[in-house]
Amino acid sequence: MKKQKRKSRKASALKVSTPKSDPDIWLTTEEALTQGLEPDLFDAWRKLRDFSRTLPEHRVYASGKAIMFSKKTCFFFVRPHKSFLEVVLFLNEHTKLPEFKSVKAASKVKFAHTFRLVHSDQVEGELTDAIERAYARE
Repeated sequence: MKKQKRKSRKASALKVSTPKSDPDIWLTTEEALTQGLEPDLFDAWRKLRDFSRTLPEHRVYASGKAIMFSKKTCFFFVRPHKSFLEVVLFLNEHTKLPEFKSVKAASKVKFAHTFRLVHSDQVEGELTDAIERAYARE
């Protein structure tokens, strides 16, 4: 009898996210993550999303608190915040540009470049060039 109780305790100690235990884990969408953005930020998001549609085959999906853009692996993602959009690009080289807030090693060969997007006019030039380089690295 005691052995059965121990087994059930161990089984209940393992917490696995399921739609019943955490419904938001399966229901996150682009719309849900971008809902409530200020008009300028939403325009910036729309412009960034439209630019991503010009790239050849890739997948766009919401995951947790970010919207991911990937081919085989993620080449960039966007985290919507109240006052800005955090865009993180994965490049093979460490690029030091004033537009990038930070650059950190993500693996032995990839660097995560963080860009803070606050206005739709920023979705041009260096950002779009960097996204194209991140897409082409695979």
